[in-house]
Amino acid sequence: MRGWFRLTLGLLAVVLGALWTVQGLGYASGSVMTGHRIWAVIGGAVVLIGLVTLYFGLRARGGRS
Repeated sequence: MRGWFRLTLGLLAVVLGALWTVQGLGYASGSVMTGHRIWAVIGGAVVLIGLVTLYFGLRARGGRS
């Protein structure tokens, strides 16, 4: 079970960060975040954190025999 939590958390962070970025850039409507550039910056940071978390989750899964 090692790595599953990190993989799940990383994937969730990537998806949410991408959504926030798209909303912040104004491509998705229907939210109070739409059109506010700060959400694009926050979303980008969350995507990067998610990718790092995914990387470490994959390493934890791959290190097991």
